[in-house]
Amino acid sequence: MIVVATTDFEVYHGVVNELRDRRATFTTIEPDDDLPEQTGVVITDEDNADAFEGVPTIVAAPNESRRAVEQALAALQGESGRTIIGVDPGRKPGIAVLAGEIIVAAFQVPIADAVDVITREAAEAADPLVRIGDGSRLQSAKLVNQLEGVRVELVDETGTTPYLGTGARGAGDLLAAANIARLEGEPVERREIEPTAGELQAIKDRSRERSETNRAIDDALAERVAAGELRIDEALAEHRETDESATSDDEE
Repeated sequence: MIVVATTDFEVYHGVVNELRDRRATFTTIEPDDDLPEQTGVVITDEDNADAFEGVPTIVAAPNESRRAVEQALAALQGESGRTIIGVDPGRKPGIAVLAGEIIVAAFQVPIADAVDVITREAAEAADPLVRIGDGSRLQSAKLVNQLEGVRVELVDETGTTPYLGTGARGAGDLLAAANIARLEGEPVERREIEPTAGELQAIKDRSRERSETNRAIDDALAERVAAGELRIDEALAEHRETDESATSDDEE
């Protein structure tokens, strides 16, 4: 059981609300009270960080309630509580953070923001592991190649997207990410992908949709987007600069 023992008002309310949202089993005591027999981990504030010898203790800051609760849930899992981040790649990857078998956080963000989210979630874990599905070749390669300082595995994602019943639309990528996190993959440091003509055309079509002048980027810029060197907006900016420079030269 999780025990919340703090005299800090902000820490107390932040942690308790987070635990209630997750429907976790917990109790609250004063820091100088005896711990219940069922205590598995204590969440407290910085002033009482050394008050609970022999019991796993999580020190929570007022603005870090979610992180503290995730660490407490992982501590309850013991050795099986390793932080594993599963990623279902795509233009808006699903990201699921697991502590053991418990999903402690989930996100779905644009591909341009995914590395920052994954890195942030892995930063405070003792031995984090990132597992990325091998579908959506270009996006998965971009994530693998841009992640640094964390172990990455590439997972065969066949069958990881579940059937979605009524009312579950939009949850598929998150559920797939959780399933990917539970599957062993092959350790990988880089993933080299040669984009197909169809993949390059899809990038050019997306650039046309984003362009104010309804003009697509060229093949060279599309290849750089496919390799993760540029975002679509950055490629469009370079494309405009090239056109403007050429127009200026013609006028001279």
